[in-house]
Amino acid sequence: MKKSTALITGASSGIGLELSKIFAHNHYNLVLIARSTHKLDALASELRQAHQVDVLVLPADLSQPGAASEIFQTVQSKNLQIDILVNNAGFGVHEPLVKAELNETTQMLQVNVTALTELTRLFLPDMLARKAGRILNVGSTGSFAPAPYMAAYAASKAYVLSFTEGLAEELRGTGVTATALCPGVTPTGFQDRAQVGDMPLTRYGVLSAEKVAADGYKALMRGKRVVVPGLANNLLVLSTRLIPHGILLPFTRQMMTK
Repeated sequence: MKKSTALITGASSGIGLELSKIFAHNHYNLVLIARSTHKLDALASELRQAHQVDVLVLPADLSQPGAASEIFQTVQSKNLQIDILVNNAGFGVHEPLVKAELNETTQMLQVNVTALTELTRLFLPDMLARKAGRILNVGSTGSFAPAPYMAAYAASKAYVLSFTEGLAEELRGTGVTATALCPGVTPTGFQDRAQVGDMPLTRYGVLSAEKVAADGYKALMRGKRVVVPGLANNLLVLSTRLIPHGILLPFTRQMMTK
């Protein structure tokens, strides 16, 4: 029986790495995307040996314009059918906007918003033609409310949530689903890059990347539109919906201070 194939961005660490393991365990062939060739090769070797699956490694920097199109063209040239698309790659910048490096902020939006949208648009037509496919877009609990000192990051994740929910409704009845995975604090390389390790907020609702990935996989397979892993994170999201932003944001600002 032919195995299905999952394409996963940001696969070399954190949630993306754990999702790669879950898909391999469930007998999916894989296309793994990340910047680090060394880490991808090591992961691919591990998964091939443990699960007897095919793994294609495609090193790529999604912060660069055109990277998504190059990935799509490579996949097409190898006649691979992508059954599941996981847009996991992303990073954050923790600074007041006026102090953040403009180039870094632009690259963040390229990864978190533009590349995610491009990959979805490129792989979606084939899924619709087959009347089968699943898309998992990784957002954040930051998708649900503005975040002082991470304003552009939170806005990018709000886009992911809105985009995914709107797309899911467009796809209703087509056989293709779209799911937004919105985790809270997850110990990954994200915290180091964003320099948020000392913030009070990073001590609330912490879940392992393994747990987040497992919840995301289950929700994807059930066709859920949105999943927020963990009770504490669900309560946090509920508070953002119930408390007026004029009251919420000063508290959030304090929690986001290093």
